[in-house]
Amino acid sequence: MSSFELQAENVSKVFGRRLIFKDVNFSCKNNGIYGISGPNGSGKSTFLKIITGIISPTKGKVIHYFDGKIIESEDLHNYIGFVAPYVILYDEFTAVENIHFFSKIRGINFTQEKLDFLFQHFGIFDRKNDLVKGYSSGMKQRLKFIFALIHSPKILFFDEPTSNLDNSGKEKVYQTVKEESQNNIVIIASNEDSDLAICSSVLELQDYKI
Repeated sequence: MSSFELQAENVSKVFGRRLIFKDVNFSCKNNGIYGISGPNGSGKSTFLKIITGIISPTKGKVIHYFDGKIIESEDLHNYIGFVAPYVILYDEFTAVENIHFFSKIRGINFTQEKLDFLFQHFGIFDRKNDLVKGYSSGMKQRLKFIFALIHSPKILFFDEPTSNLDNSGKEKVYQTVKEESQNNIVIIASNEDSDLAICSSVLELQDYKI
């Protein structure tokens, strides 16, 4: 059982007069893979941003626990790993410089051994000292996974995790997700059947429109 717990209670989000979703209840208490599904525009990314603390819900609350204690919002980044299309990388930095820059800002630590392992694992070790502006979209996606995993997080949030990846990249992501889910919580937001197929349960956001 994971020592991390996520509870989202009666979460609603409204932008202007447009209802995105209403009264969503979602909880993760055990390690495993949880899915969030829905067609484009259903609010998958919005819901993921809410449960990671990036934005606030219009109504409802989200609480994270570790070892039975509530995690304060300012400390949450120490526990989570996050991959999404809107995560920013600096093209004028090398991959390694990006890692060190953001790690310093976030105040997280990692070992060189862990960093080298992740670059090897995602197949870009030989390009780690290249400028990110020379990376393909698939390579940038692989680098985002290194960002998410470098500090050994307790819970992982993946928004469209296999976007821009070829078949070998997708298989590497699925391998990583399954390995991480043995000891941690992994949450995937996607409408790709292959992404959702590895989830033990799936929240359908389309059911929370009314």
